[in-house]
Amino acid sequence: MYSSLTKISGLIRYGKIAKNVFGNSLEYINSTRCLSIGLPQLNKAADIEVTFVRASGERIKAKGKEGDSLLDVVVNNNLDLDGFGACEGTLTCSTCHLIFKKADYDKLPDKPGDEELDMLDLAYELTDTSRLGCQINLTKDMNGLEVNVPATVNDARET
Repeated sequence: MYSSLTKISGLIRYGKIAKNVFGNSLEYINSTRCLSIGLPQLNKAADIEVTFVRASGERIKAKGKEGDSLLDVVVNNNLDLDGFGACEGTLTCSTCHLIFKKADYDKLPDKPGDEELDMLDLAYELTDTSRLGCQINLTKDMNGLEVNVPATVNDARET
């Protein structure tokens, strides 16, 4: 009777006549070609490795993607850094305070803004190369970054 039976979006195409699943004719179809749509390409961004160094000297390696903040890296890797990121990156605490090596600090694309500087003033163990992890977004050239985590945190929201 009819050749090339295919079901597409609830329609059954028989040659040049489209019928719905109940067998009722709907319209005349000029073409019987079917196209296949591939899956969207998944984000295949390379992992960027970051090492967090505790005051005890313990080194914790973690990976993030380009654009992730250092706070995201800690949260996404479920790192056990007590009190880290208490305000969830809203710039209302200083618990994600990190200390960079001078060379790495100088390479950071953005300098700290006034809000970040205000929060850093409340951080323990403040240095000239201190930044808040929630304000540092990973770039490709940060692969292998090593940052120091202060021994204690100060939640500025409690002062």
